[in-house]
This record gives sequence, C-alpha cells and structure tokens, in this order.
Amino acid sequence: MTAALPLLDVRNLTVEFATRRGIVTAVEQISIAVAKGETLGIVGESGSGKSVTSYAVMRILDRAGKIANGTVSFSGIDIRGMKEDEVRDLRGREMSMIFQNPRAALNPIRKVGKQIEDVLIRHVQAAPSDAREKAIEILRQVRIARPEERYHAYPFELSGGMCQRIVIALALACRPQLLIADEPTTGLDVTTQKAVMDLVVELTRERGMSTILITHDLGLAATYCDRVVVMEKGKVVETADSAIIFKSPLHPYTQKLMRATPRPNATLRGLLPEGEALPNPIPAPPANDDAAMLLKVENLVKEYPRQGATTSVFSLFKPKAPAADATFRAVDGISFEVRRGESVGLVGESGCGKSTTSMMVMRLLDPTSGRILFNGEDIGGTKAKDFAGLPQRRRIQMVFQDPTDSLNPRFTAVRAIADPLLRMGGLKGGAAIRARCEELARRVGLPVDLLDRFPHQLSGGQKARVGIARAIALDPELVILDEPTAALDVSVQAVVLNLLQDLKVSLGMSYLFVSHDLYVVRMLCDRVIVMKSGRIVEEGPTERVLAAPEAEYTRELLSAIPHPPV
Repeated sequence: MTAALPLLDVRNLTVEFATRRGIVTAVEQISIAVAKGETLGIVGESGSGKSVTSYAVMRILDRAGKIANGTVSFSGIDIRGMKEDEVRDLRGREMSMIFQNPRAALNPIRKVGKQIEDVLIRHVQAAPSDAREKAIEILRQVRIARPEERYHAYPFELSGGMCQRIVIALALACRPQLLIADEPTTGLDVTTQKAVMDLVVELTRERGMSTILITHDLGLAATYCDRVVVMEKGKVVETADSAIIFKSPLHPYTQKLMRATPRPNATLRGLLPEGEALPNPIPAPPANDDAAMLLKVENLVKEYPRQGATTSVFSLFKPKAPAADATFRAVDGISFEVRRGESVGLVGESGCGKSTTSMMVMRLLDPTSGRILFNGEDIGGTKAKDFAGLPQRRRIQMVFQDPTDSLNPRFTAVRAIADPLLRMGGLKGGAAIRARCEELARRVGLPVDLLDRFPHQLSGGQKARVGIARAIALDPELVILDEPTAALDVSVQAVVLNLLQDLKVSLGMSYLFVSHDLYVVRMLCDRVIVMKSGRIVEEGPTERVLAAPEAEYTRELLSAIPHPPV
C-alpha cells in the first residue's frame, strides 16, 4: 500500500526578494510536508524564514518577493501554477491564516461581525439573508462572551485576546482544511495564550484540520505540535517529532534555542550558549528589610471614566449625580515597596493594572488617589506634566516594551541615547555628549560604530541596547522595565537579561520589572508582586511565591506556562 499523500507538500522551495543591494535569498531549498490532521510547528528566530515560507504557501508575498524554485502542492494541486483568482478562492475556503498582530489584521472601521459576514459571503458560505446569524454562531464557537453584542463591536473596543479570537473566527469561518497560525500568541499573557491555543487545537481537531504553528516559543511548540521543523537563516536544520527534538536536539542551533528558553531552575548565565557564556556575575548584596527604602507606594488608585459615562452636551444645563459605575478602577488601592539594590517583579494578566501602576510610578500618569514616596518625598502629588522639570525625574527612568516603537525613527542611536542628557544631563558641548554616549554604548555592549545608524538599520537586540543605554544615561536610582524582552528572540533575550542583571549590580540600581513571564521574573527578581483586577493577590520572595504559591490565581498563572520537556 502506498502512503497517503500529504495535505501540503513543499519541496525544494526557494524564495528571493529584490532589494536595492541586489537579490536576497530568504528561504533556500526547504522541504516541508503536513499530513491530514497533523499539527506541525515551525520554530526559529527572526529572519529564519518561517513567516516567508507561510506567505509563499498562501501566495501572499509582496511584489519584491517571488518563488524562485520548488513546488508547493495542496491536496495534490500545484499552487504555483494557479491563477490569482483561483488562489484567492482557495484562500479562506481551503486554507486560512491567523496573523501575528490581530489588530493590524482587522479592519479598524468595520464592525467585527460584518467582517466575518464578508468572508462567509465572499466564499459562498452564507447568503446575505442569513450571514448575520452564521457570524454570531461563529463568534459563539470561538468562546466570545455575549456574541450578539460583540457582533456590533469595533476592534478598538476589544482586548488583545478578544481580537485574536475574532481573527481565529475569520480564519475558521469557512472550515478550511489547513490553518496557518503565524505567532498567534505574541504579546498575550500566559493565561490568554493558553486559552487561545487550547481553542485553536480544539476547533481544528473537531474539524479534522491540519495546522502549521509558526513560533519562536519552543515551549508552545512542544505543548501543541506533533512534529517540529527548526529553521535557521532560511534553511531547515532539523525535523523530528516534538517529544524527541526537545529531549534530544541534534543540531547546534536547536540546542542553542533550547538552552536560551527560560524554564524552571534555569539561571541567567545558563541561558547563554556554552561558547558565549560569561563569567558568573558579581553577586548583588541581598536585599533585606534593613536596606534603605527607595520607593514606597501607599493605597494607590487609578480610575478612568467608563465609556458612555461622560456627560453629554445636552445635559450640561441639568447635571446629574454620577452613576455608581461611572468609573472603572484600573488600580484599586495597592501598596508595595522597593528597597535600594532590590529587583521587584510585577506580574499578572493583561488588564490587571501592572502597566498602569508602572506608568504612575514613572509619573507619566496621575494617580486618582494614594501616595508615591521616592526617597521619602511624595512625588505622586506632582502633576505628570510638571514632574519632567523636577530633579527627581532623572532618578527614575524606564525601558519600554517594544524597542522599535520606543525609539524615534528620525533619531540615530546616538541621538536617542543623548536625548535625556540634552534635557536633564547638564552636559555642554557636542564632544562631551558624544563621549558620554560612546561610554554608555560600550557599557551596554553596543558597538560604537553603530551609533550613527537609524533604528531601522539595527537588529532587535541592538535597539534594545539603545533603549537600555538611554535609560541609564543619567545614572538613575530606579529603572522601570516594562516587558523589556517580550518582543525579542529567546537568544537575544538571554543576552539582554544578563546585561540588565550586570548593570544593576555595577551601577547599584533598583528595578521594578513588569512582566507576564514568571520564569524570567524568577531569574531576575528578589521579590514578586502578583496583581489581578487592579489588586495585589500575593507578594513575597520570588523563590517562595513561585515554588509554593498561596493564591489560587498565582497557581493558575504557573500552570498556564508552556515549556519544553526538561
């Protein structure tokens, strides 16, 4: 008997892009097969060619890209030989895709229910008369609460996790045979990530679909995939069943990815490749109750008006008492401390209030009530717009989540690093500022010859180093780290985390580390604070909280983390 033909069969695929500097080969001679009902993981770091491979399969490469060689067969049909209108009909009906950024994948000015209707009608899965009913049923299938109401919502009115569910609804609306999920959980907290992936797996298995999961998260691939393909620099370097490849990786690149992935009992130095491992860092003096208090937050509250709760122009002459639920309390009376030389982790799901808290401590947001004491002085009473001119501003700095979005695209790296020096550093003359920027670049491991490049000319890790150099330019006492490695590949994340730890010790700084990655928090932080719905549900020494959590919510966060076999 002959083996059943794979649903998708990619052989010797080569994809090239025309650039100003000539032809660039993004994918070179790769072969991948996906069986019916199989979930295949494609893992690798940025630039490995995994997304380009999926775009080639879907025939959605941009104009500069082309399939230079190889075949792409779907159910025995050569996709390369199909006309564009034939491929357009195939997309959505027979194979579909979940894109990485759910908000960018949705039309911002069209209701989500109407967008699902568009797909159903385009592929003749519904008539205009019954499209609304079918769209609501699809929303119900992807576990959208109150689907009749959400049908009328716009993307900006929904959370990131909810938008991702809408994108899944669009992808599965026509019950395709093949689903390609391109980094479907990037930016989602661990519990939302688990809910989204469980939903995808459940729906695809119910329908007997095949799935390609594209990710740089090895834990995700180990948990949800039958087989895994590892890509590096446009080539396939290893393929095996997921259980085998993660327990016994053969290729050095796979071993490098495994080593860099945060997991229980890992150390910061242990994340680095063996040949690149640094000497063990100078241990920081343990933070204790006798250490001087640097930051003290007391009964901090932040409220926002609920949508539709503001007074309309027609009621200005007859003002009414505000309704009891006219405001939403994002942060609900929390209190915590950060001592000198201490790293404190602030963790929780999206919407728990951790980023709002960090923005108030940074004095970018005004608290509704409560006190923020820094070096014993109440800085919470100063308006955010006035705080920038006070001496304390230079003592508190921030490293933002996205190293690309946090840099001005019109500033070179040296200009970005120099920005706080020009505003608050007191340095006079371009030569002095340039010398200080070069000193900072060397301190964070950024080659000095890259200082005159713009952000788009730097890698993700290099941009992260620019952001860190900018944050430490004024020798701050407290640095707020808002998911500083969330957008980075695991190997780059390993280097940046080690850099942050070494800088903390050598410069004597304290960190408030905002994250949803509990394994990273365990390696970097002395204490951890767990937030839920604007309140603190648990806090204490990191090892104790993560090893023996007292709160049920903390246990839920820990159980939701996917990780490769140890």
